[in-house]
Amino acid sequence: MRQQRSTNGTSFEISGENNLPAVILIHGLGLSKDMWKEFIPNLLKSYKVITFDLFGHGKSDPLNATPDLDLFASQILELLLYLNITTAHLIGFSIGGMINRKFAVNYPSKVLSLIILNSPHKRDKELQKIVEKRAKLVFSEGALATLDDALKRWFTNDFRLVRTDVLTLVREWRKRVDEKSYAQIAEVLATGVKELINQEFNDRTPTLVITCENDSGSTPSMAVEIAKDYLYSDLVILPNLKHLGLLEAPVSFANPILRFLERIK
Repeated sequence: MRQQRSTNGTSFEISGENNLPAVILIHGLGLSKDMWKEFIPNLLKSYKVITFDLFGHGKSDPLNATPDLDLFASQILELLLYLNITTAHLIGFSIGGMINRKFAVNYPSKVLSLIILNSPHKRDKELQKIVEKRAKLVFSEGALATLDDALKRWFTNDFRLVRTDVLTLVREWRKRVDEKSYAQIAEVLATGVKELINQEFNDRTPTLVITCENDSGSTPSMAVEIAKDYLYSDLVILPNLKHLGLLEAPVSFANPILRFLERIK
């Protein structure tokens, strides 16, 4: 694994052989490229894997402009150009799944496939109000203001009791964010789904949509609606898990992802 830094201030790591197809992994809000560490070994036999920190996260530079999904799509494009990668499979978690959808709209020729994990779509009015309220709380009280409540929404009760090490890690990732950047990106998470509704999609892109049965913010019904936007889409709902099921049970995600990638070769 080789950690590097691109010319635009993006911190990234590359794992795997250079001659293999590329997979770009896009983390969620307040997290880090390190969230993929237990997941990456599943891909290395057949793929070169690139992880990176979104602006304002981990070791990447803070934002230098007001963010939207286009800005983060261009962050990926610049990374691909920097690495001389022509096309890639894009796997995005939560807001990362919003970003890879926007990337596919803006740069369809660069996308081999989309894998959208636990990502929000059109919310009902009540849930939209709740998400926007959380974003405003971050602006007024800081990046840690909503974390305790989030951990209850993200992990099952049993996991939170047993794997306190993972919860500590998530807290550490949140502490590393640039406070101003985080607040601005929280607003993108709250309102950016509007950019993805009724948009002209590259609907022929092979697409896999996964969420968890008990994900309250990226619900199974949202996953169904996302999958409808793509002509060639698969849909998987993982039982029992919540929003961060990817950290709780990485193999449960890896298995359908590997089957999907093998099938579309």
